[in-house]
Amino acid sequence: MVVIAIIGLLTVLAGPQFTTLIDRWRVRSVTESMVNSLQVARSEAIKRGGHIGIQKLPNTTKGCQLASTNEEWGCGWIIFVDSDSNGKYKVGEEILQTVVTSANTDVIHKSGSSSISVDRNGKMSGLNAKGFIISPATIGISSPATRGICMAAGGRIKIIEDVPCSN
Repeated sequence: MVVIAIIGLLTVLAGPQFTTLIDRWRVRSVTESMVNSLQVARSEAIKRGGHIGIQKLPNTTKGCQLASTNEEWGCGWIIFVDSDSNGKYKVGEEILQTVVTSANTDVIHKSGSSSISVDRNGKMSGLNAKGFIISPATIGISSPATRGICMAAGGRIKIIEDVPCSN
């Protein structure tokens, strides 16, 4: 009985630490996916002479409820060949990459748009120094797991702990 009591006590004490660890892992995974997607979009735009877009997946994606506004990208995003360079995906355009985020992770695009266009020089519209904030959905940006992605006009991507990005 003493051993069971000790195991129970250790479980109660360690539980919150595991939650923080899982939150950090989820945020890190989504952050790395977003950085990878930004790099892929930029590379493809330079290779193809522009006409690349990144657009958030809708709130109806696989039952996800984390993308009800334009700035919420918590359900994921696609990278696509933007045939008319308007930044909006149309049925029939080639999808280069689809990213579905892990559950319970908020992704906030601080400029508030639902899409990003990438020109032939690799510059991204609507991103500038504002970037993205990624946090656990249950806690929000006050979580120690929260990270930001800032991208300069020249294309440099930086992951930060103190969000949001400064202008």
